[in-house]
Amino acid sequence: MSWDFIVPVSLDDLVKSGAIQQYVVQDVLSPKQLPSHLNNFKAALRSQGPLCILEHFDTLYSVLKHCRSVDVSLKEDTLEFLIQVVRGLSGSLPSLLLSGTLSAADRKQQLNAVKMSVFLLCKLTEHLENESCMESIVTAPSKGRKKEKASGGKGLIQWDSERETVLQCLTQLLQLDIRSLWNLSLVEEEFVSCVTCCCYKLLENPTIGHMKNKATRDAIIHVLGVMVKKYNHMLGACVKVIQLLQHFEQLSSVCAQAVSAWSSEYGVKTIVGEIMREIGQKSNDELAREGSGVKAFSSFLSELSSLIPEAMIPNISLLLTHLEGESSSMRVAVCEVLGEVLVRVLSGDKLDDSGRADRDRFLDTLQEHIHDSHSHVRARVLQVYTRIVNSKALPLCRYTEVMQLAVGRLGDKSVHVCKSAIQLLAAFIAHNPYSCKLSSVDLKKPLEKETTKLKELKESMKEKQPVAVISASDLWAAMEPEVSNTVRAQLEAGSDAEREEEEEEEDEEKGEEEEQEEPEQKKSDRETAVQIAQYLRDNKYRQAVNLCVRAYTLYPESPFFSALSEINPDTIISTLASLFKGPEEEQASEPAVSDQPPTPQKEGEKEPEDGKENELKKQEMLVQYLKDTESFALQVERAIAVINNMLYWKTTTVVQEAVQFCVTAREFSVADSVCGVRKMLPLVWSTDTAVKEAVIQAYRRLYLNPHGDNTRAKAQTLVDSLSELMVDASLGTIQCLEEIVQEFFSNESALQASVVQALWERFSGKRETSALHRRAAVLLLGMAARAEREVVLSNLDTLCSVALGEKVTEDYLLARDAVITIANITDSVRQNKGAPFRLPVDHHLFSCLTQAIADGVVLSDPYWQTFMEQAIRLIYFLAETPDQLCARLLQRSARLLLEQITEGGEPNQSEVSEGSQDSEQQVNCASLAHLLSMCGAVAFWQVSHLERSVSTELRRRRGEKEEKEEKEKGPAGKNKEANDSCVEDELGLTGASAEDTEAEFIRKICETELLADGNMLSVFLPLLVKVCSSPGRYTHTQLTTAACLALSQYMMISPTVCKDNIRLLFTVLEKSPLPVVRANAIIALGDLTVRFPNILEPWTPNLYGRLCDENASVRLTSITVLTQLVLKDVMKVKGQVSEVAVLLLDSEPHIASLALNFFNELSAKDNAIYNLLPDIISRLSDPERGMKEEDFNTIMKQLFSYITKERQTESLVEKLCQRFRTAKTERQWADLAVSLSLLSMCERGFKKLQECWDCYSDKLTEDAVYQPLLSILAKLRRRAKPQFKAQVEELEKKMTAVHTKGLENVENEESEQQLDDQAPSQNSQTPQPPKSTRKTRGRVKSKMDESDLVTPKRTRARPKKVMNFSSDEEEDEDAVMADNETPKVTTPIARTRRTRLRH
Repeated sequence: MSWDFIVPVSLDDLVKSGAIQQYVVQDVLSPKQLPSHLNNFKAALRSQGPLCILEHFDTLYSVLKHCRSVDVSLKEDTLEFLIQVVRGLSGSLPSLLLSGTLSAADRKQQLNAVKMSVFLLCKLTEHLENESCMESIVTAPSKGRKKEKASGGKGLIQWDSERETVLQCLTQLLQLDIRSLWNLSLVEEEFVSCVTCCCYKLLENPTIGHMKNKATRDAIIHVLGVMVKKYNHMLGACVKVIQLLQHFEQLSSVCAQAVSAWSSEYGVKTIVGEIMREIGQKSNDELAREGSGVKAFSSFLSELSSLIPEAMIPNISLLLTHLEGESSSMRVAVCEVLGEVLVRVLSGDKLDDSGRADRDRFLDTLQEHIHDSHSHVRARVLQVYTRIVNSKALPLCRYTEVMQLAVGRLGDKSVHVCKSAIQLLAAFIAHNPYSCKLSSVDLKKPLEKETTKLKELKESMKEKQPVAVISASDLWAAMEPEVSNTVRAQLEAGSDAEREEEEEEEDEEKGEEEEQEEPEQKKSDRETAVQIAQYLRDNKYRQAVNLCVRAYTLYPESPFFSALSEINPDTIISTLASLFKGPEEEQASEPAVSDQPPTPQKEGEKEPEDGKENELKKQEMLVQYLKDTESFALQVERAIAVINNMLYWKTTTVVQEAVQFCVTAREFSVADSVCGVRKMLPLVWSTDTAVKEAVIQAYRRLYLNPHGDNTRAKAQTLVDSLSELMVDASLGTIQCLEEIVQEFFSNESALQASVVQALWERFSGKRETSALHRRAAVLLLGMAARAEREVVLSNLDTLCSVALGEKVTEDYLLARDAVITIANITDSVRQNKGAPFRLPVDHHLFSCLTQAIADGVVLSDPYWQTFMEQAIRLIYFLAETPDQLCARLLQRSARLLLEQITEGGEPNQSEVSEGSQDSEQQVNCASLAHLLSMCGAVAFWQVSHLERSVSTELRRRRGEKEEKEEKEKGPAGKNKEANDSCVEDELGLTGASAEDTEAEFIRKICETELLADGNMLSVFLPLLVKVCSSPGRYTHTQLTTAACLALSQYMMISPTVCKDNIRLLFTVLEKSPLPVVRANAIIALGDLTVRFPNILEPWTPNLYGRLCDENASVRLTSITVLTQLVLKDVMKVKGQVSEVAVLLLDSEPHIASLALNFFNELSAKDNAIYNLLPDIISRLSDPERGMKEEDFNTIMKQLFSYITKERQTESLVEKLCQRFRTAKTERQWADLAVSLSLLSMCERGFKKLQECWDCYSDKLTEDAVYQPLLSILAKLRRRAKPQFKAQVEELEKKMTAVHTKGLENVENEESEQQLDDQAPSQNSQTPQPPKSTRKTRGRVKSKMDESDLVTPKRTRARPKKVMNFSSDEEEDEDAVMADNETPKVTTPIARTRRTRLRH
């Protein structure tokens, strides 16, 4: 074979003549010739094998050339033949390559066959992939099977599976060592590009990332992996990956998987660094220009870090530059990479110094970006920290710092950041390394105790601080110079006389004559050596040198002095050194030689000191641990305070995260966590299903899924947890908890019976428990009774005997809760549609109740009042004839009170001191207050019983009667009444007459019978009126409170009673010195307004007047009641609502928040605030009120924020400008100008401002008016179009001229200018617009001519007309109550109507 096949760049290059010995296609077949030639190729393939492609290449090339026009089946056959060729080559080449006997011609033949087959297969694959993508795009919108079938014939059948087969064949061939077929094993770049371009083309398929294409995706990755490893395609792959990410965002995950496989499976780890370097070198301008490529890079890096975090560490510095860039997506990606590396690589205690340094550096980087400028980055960094904490990869020393930063992010303006911060804090609590119970209060005492112990240890260590021990070697080194000088001096002085003199001096100084006179033979060599060492220690160097020289003559064979066989300075110094320091072996092995100078420390002395040091270190670690734990607990408690307020945010996801955090905090017993659990309880009533479900699941997790060894233990745990929640819970909390407990008992559970049994045991006292837990148990039984009545009904006797028996007077709170529990079995709670469930009057329950109520009248128990109210309510709910029972109860209680008074008056006055008289009078007043309270409760529930229970029963009986009559009537009777019933249905009169009759019957009973002479209630009404109308005589606080409340309840009976006593109740409201009385009166008057609106309507200003009450509780009650009345359209909104606006600045935050909520709700009503604003401004700017300017501006900012419509703004501009005419003081002018400046002015509003120039132009000389109006024009000028901007500037110049010169001078100048221009203007074709066309309101400004100029002084001197507010048209005069007025006056006020002045 004399030619070489060169892989072409394009398909057409094979037709052109190329270099010498280069293969060129000779014959390109037509489409009609292809089938026969393909059959020939098929036959050749069977007979000759894969090498037949060398002869039939032109045929297959022709198929590629005409690929767009040939039939699908022809392309399928071609693809199948090419796959067989490649497989045949993959099967034949291994043996040929291993044999090593290939000649040059055979090698060329095999190489050409490989290149031809791979080229044809890759090109055909690319073409088929293009056709498949185009077909999917064209057929994507089609629906139905017919269209699918119609379009199915055009494409390749099962191309997905064939595509995978092609890739497997290529992988099988390329994995062989076919590089040896090329000269010097250098594979040409065109061959590599042919294979890789085909793979990259397949990756561009939009569905390649889907799960169904996983096999194809993996096959492509493996083919490219082989090319990267064996065919030097690494740099090309890096470039191509970057290009794919830039143009195909969906490939980020696929590319990450590919790079991960190439790095880990094929060992090409350098490719990770190359790609990271390419991404790291991207500039901010490039990233901003590419757009979607940024997101792809970000996703790629995040995915890659999760797959191979170890390979990214060496090159991670290349990415850190993007943390300073403008792309938030890249910052997020880098932070996620750092997080993955920290979690999976740089974690644990086995890191070396370099690893710890990298870890700390990465954590510092993440910590900086918690305060990133972009909210998305902040949120993702917090999520990364959450993953780090969950993986326990955060060092303990950073817990407090990161925790503090997370708490600070709770106030972030981004909802996503807040949500992520809550998740991080929950992770901190769930994985904290400190304690299972986090409470700073509980940690305070142990910390103080251990800190004190640490101080004591430090003080003891200071007292017993060991003296520094200097070793013998150090001492010898210090004295060696002096010893050396002494030795040399002694050897030079050789006379005996000098030595004797020295000896005498020694004897005199130390008194050692006797020791010197002793025969030296008596001493051993060791004793002599010790003596020499002692001389040296005492700085007696001469004696030591002399004794050392003599010792050698005495002990020449001694090992201590054997070195002195030759006496010279060096030998003497070395001998002295060895004697002073001693051999180290001897110091270690013979501690008994303690006489030698180098005295080592004894082991017995070291052990106690080391033990104390270890104890000190342990104590320091313990104290530091407790400090960290306390700091962590404080941060958690701080976070709880913030998150508890986030439970009521409008964002559902934040609320859900806050709920989960509260649950986690409660599970770890964090201090104040119960507050959050209770605070989220009202969310069970949320209209948001997700929030409601989150709260229910939270309570199930905390309280309704207890842990225990058996059912009994689980039930006891559940009862204990619910009881803890019930203790000191408010009424609202209990009502919310009812919903959850009722749901628990509604669903069948094995725990229900055990829980009910445990509750009865706790309530009855079989298990020792506190009074609070007994009350909680009985309330929980009541909640269970809402789902199953028999829980309480079957044990009614137990309730009566335990809570309402002989000891009832000892615990009225338990009795009250027992009554509440019994009330849960009544029809009023269960809403029964059948016959009412009631008990006979002689039932044991009612005898216990009446006995307990009557006995408590004469007692001074503070809890009797609440018990009595609940007991009366239960009697009317459950007794068959409650009115008779309560009448007897009132009579019995009154008799007991009279007996008490009689018994108190029997002793002789002389025998009774004044103190006893006062105490008896106090007791009598308290008992009378009890009786009057009971009268009010009976009156209230009697009316409720008539209008609810009796009315419902009448309606039920009527329905049963009608059903019975219908059954008795035959078909004929029904037909006769059919026409009449149809007419009634059309008119809406069906059942109306019967209901009206029943309602009239109930009203008649209330008006005529309830307070008739024979009724027990009528007896107490005069007494109530007397007590309320004589506050000077009846000064007892409890009595006054009870009488006023009872009187208001009596007034609910009928309009007559209400009219007779309404003035008295308002007198009490305004003149009572007791805040509780005023607050109760407000609540009662709110109820009366709902019941008798016509009677209460004239007194509306008096209700608004209580908003200015000096007591905060009264103001709070007033704003609450008025909010309900106004928002429910019971009371008409008038100008007095300005008093509510004043409460926006109330000193009590709760009152201010209620006022804000009032206006928020009111703004939802159409034009409500818009209609009220002019009147509110006039009232608040009234000089008599004396409101501060800053307060006025603050209120107006809030109110004007509700004005959003352009038409409303336009109308308000006109109204406020007209108010300038009636304003009398400069302060009122300024307030109106400020109000105008708060409006979101538009072009239409500006025109109104121009039209109303006459209204405010004479006020512009005041700075307080000029500056706000000027600010309006400045806002308009900033966003105005050129034409409109000119008009704004013209008005601004006009305002400035009037402000600086005065309106009078400006108008004179204008008139003079007009006179000067009058003659020329007459000859002009453009007529001058007459001034009379200017619109004026109120007063008409006279025209100015040449002879008569009306000055502003004369205009202002004219009397101003009085303006009235629109809301005043329907407002009645205030009811002024003089001191001499009596409650007997029945006519509250005289109603007059003001005349409206039109202008």
